[in-house]
Amino acid sequence: MLSGMPYDLDRVPAEKRDLEILRLAIIAELDAISLYEQLAEAASSEDIKKVLLEVAREEKTHVGEFQALLLNLDPEQAEELEHGREEVEELLEE
Repeated sequence: MLSGMPYDLDRVPAEKRDLEILRLAIIAELDAISLYEQLAEAASSEDIKKVLLEVAREEKTHVGEFQALLLNLDPEQAEELEHGREEVEELLEE
């Protein structure tokens, strides 16, 4: 995603716009985590690696913040997240 919007939010119905904004924010944070971790791996300076990995950790907190808000505003998303968790637990028990 980097610096561009993946699609036009004006085309999203007004009643769903905030949910899509949160989903886009989560995507952006996940992209940032991936980028910072890859850059840290490539960096030769230990100071740069340290700072990049710290910033990546902070982005993970942001994912949690946006996800908590999304789950609060979208009961279906919360329900499906729980179903996914249950499915993984079942698979891991096998």
